[in-house]
Amino acid sequence: MLKLTLRSLRAEALRMLLSALAVVLGVAFVAGTLILNDAMTAGAYDRAGTFDRHTDAAVYAEKEHLPAALVDRIRAVDGVAAAEGELIGTGGIVGSDGRPVLGYAVLAAIPTDPALRSYDVAAGRLPDRPGEVVLDAPTVAREGFPIGAPVRIGGSGGAARPYTLVGTVDVARTTRDVGGPFIGLVGPDALAVTGMQGYGRIMVAARPGTDEEALASGLAAVAGPGATVKTRQQVLDDAVADGVRDVRQFTMALLTFAAVAVVVAGFVIANTFAIVLAQRTRRTALLRVVGATRRQVFLAAVLESAVVGVVASALGVLLGAGLAAGMGALLSRTTAPIGGEVTLAPGTVLVSMLLGVVLTVGAALLPAWHGTRVAPVAALTDAAVQPTRRAGRFRLAAGALVLVAGIAALVGAAALGQIVLVAAGGILAFFGIVLFGPVLVPALARVVGWPLRRLVGATAGLAVANAVRNPRRIAATSTALVIGIGLVSAFVVGAHSTKEGIERSVDAQVGVDFMVTGIGSDLPPALAAELAARPELGVVHEQRAAVTDAVEVRAAHPALVGRTLTVTAGDLGRFGPGTVLVHRDLAAARGWNVGAPVTVKNRTFRVAAVVDDETRPGPGDGVPEGHVLDMTDADFTALFPAERGYLAEVDPAAGVDAGRARAAIESVLTRYPTVNLMDQAAYKKMLTGTVDMVLALVTGLLGLAVVIALVGVANTLSLSVLERTRENAVLRAVGLTRGRMRVMLAVEAVLMAVVGALLGVALGAGVSASAMAMLTRLGGDFHVVLPVGQLGLILGVAAVAALLASVLPARRALARPVVEALADQ
Repeated sequence: MLKLTLRSLRAEALRMLLSALAVVLGVAFVAGTLILNDAMTAGAYDRAGTFDRHTDAAVYAEKEHLPAALVDRIRAVDGVAAAEGELIGTGGIVGSDGRPVLGYAVLAAIPTDPALRSYDVAAGRLPDRPGEVVLDAPTVAREGFPIGAPVRIGGSGGAARPYTLVGTVDVARTTRDVGGPFIGLVGPDALAVTGMQGYGRIMVAARPGTDEEALASGLAAVAGPGATVKTRQQVLDDAVADGVRDVRQFTMALLTFAAVAVVVAGFVIANTFAIVLAQRTRRTALLRVVGATRRQVFLAAVLESAVVGVVASALGVLLGAGLAAGMGALLSRTTAPIGGEVTLAPGTVLVSMLLGVVLTVGAALLPAWHGTRVAPVAALTDAAVQPTRRAGRFRLAAGALVLVAGIAALVGAAALGQIVLVAAGGILAFFGIVLFGPVLVPALARVVGWPLRRLVGATAGLAVANAVRNPRRIAATSTALVIGIGLVSAFVVGAHSTKEGIERSVDAQVGVDFMVTGIGSDLPPALAAELAARPELGVVHEQRAAVTDAVEVRAAHPALVGRTLTVTAGDLGRFGPGTVLVHRDLAAARGWNVGAPVTVKNRTFRVAAVVDDETRPGPGDGVPEGHVLDMTDADFTALFPAERGYLAEVDPAAGVDAGRARAAIESVLTRYPTVNLMDQAAYKKMLTGTVDMVLALVTGLLGLAVVIALVGVANTLSLSVLERTRENAVLRAVGLTRGRMRVMLAVEAVLMAVVGALLGVALGAGVSASAMAMLTRLGGDFHVVLPVGQLGLILGVAAVAALLASVLPARRALARPVVEALADQ
């Protein structure tokens, strides 16, 4: 039996290669992810400690920043040779053309003591004193800055000012390489540019022979509460842990999509092996007649699947290595360089190979078992190659119950606001489709086939009849498509619903023409005042908030409050300096009414109105729901001068057109490279851009699962062609043309694909609708949006792919002469 099995594999190598395609693709996804994980993990280890080569200990801030004065006290600790404060923030560079240099810029405080410097200098030197700066070499080359020239640097601390460029550094493939510029300043300048009140950590170099534990104890005593002291090994271990944790999160996300592809491959492989075993039904019967036992036949089929699994897994690992290399090259051009070399680790190869073999063998077990159930004599008749086993009553009943339970869970999630019910409902609904598929899928195929019969005629009628002939098979084929297309549809509907909710929120909350936003940081302190001083601008309002006495105090502008607040008592027209707007819940809790005195930070205000706000998010942590009051910008600045916002709303003055207002704003912003000017459309696009990016990424990752499912369509059609060899020959003999034969098989493929796609779209849309309703119940403002065009495109792509998948089976059906096919036994 072993020799016979291996001989059969050699004789049908091409056919088995096609059968192994699903395994190759599934294993390639998993192997590529694991190989990329190995490279990124190695890169994380390499990057850890890049900027701590000479750091023997460090003092870290726990919540508040470490004050600059603490650095001098740390230097006085016994055993300390050098100490420098370090912070990591963001800044901006004014380019050689007078415009901000594009890209998120990392700004860091550079140590001035040589004992703590760990940067690789590409040209010039590191800054030694205030007023000097180093930049990354690519930015300097791109902008054409010469060493010694002034470069304007700005940030949240204020407008850009010139610093002397004294050198360039190489930060490529380090934790400070995020795809944008790098700015290095001495500590005091870094504090001034970023507007930070202190350092994130203080690095320490020890004198030779200093005891590590004694040094740590001395540093802890000086640093006091609110700071953590770490030894060199702890610093390096934490850096590695942070890097590896990020890598693992990325890897788990990829493996989630890889798991989807593997599950789809499992469905396809089961059908694929049914093709091969159906082709050998008579051969199996002959083996049984001459004495082979069912066990031998079964083990022969399992052995064959194992061999296919090994070969396909090996090809999948090689393809995965190529995918990992390509992904690594792509990431290196973005903000997430992998840092390590792409290599084939033995553990990764072993796991990938085992996965492929186990998947292939596991998927082949049931077809192999069914192949041994046919009696030897019965297998020698045509009935043996026309398996039309119907699904059992228990399976159908269970499927109906599970499907109903899934739908009920999705409806319940919307009513109860439970995310767990959304996930459970989606999973149950899918399993319900799987179990109830032998009834549901053929019924849908007949419905979808009705217009095709009207358009194409009797040929489409034959295709429909052929498609539903074996309910279990068409159900299994379509179900593989349900997984991938269902997930894609869920993300498509969810993304468009989320984007519509964001745009509606902007329309409700932002009633101005222009928005000025900080790039990765808050707005500089003087920016709003400079904008307000321009006569072309009528309204300038910086959104800010602070918490005091368990109340969130928000800055507000009298001209803008009416767009979001609903008055329950009082008059918004009385809102101005010295008055506040109290939200309804806070007024009820404190017993405040219109005209009542309200004390905020020892200053008394009068309540102008009691209001309600359904559009803006609730207060932050530690503040009861609805405990909010609004005061004018000037009053807020007087009470909370250090509070900054990330968004300023700007409207032109009366009689000033939008062009003049934009020019006025831009003339101010030239001094602030860390801010951005947008109109409402651009602001919406910025907020929804992340949704579009995630949708594109998810669609791409799930695309492989859809491709694998379409391979299943081609394999199922191949099996149908094999089983209907004589039947197709009869049709050709009585006048069915070659073109009509191709049409019949194409319609059959389209039916399988479109039915699976319809079920996937329905399932995905149902899950997204439940999720949106749940979010609305929890306080959001989301409505289900069905992007008919994109959902129709999904169905169209599935139909076109099915047409392509029918080409090879049709060619095979027409390859044999009619007389020879009629003689097939």
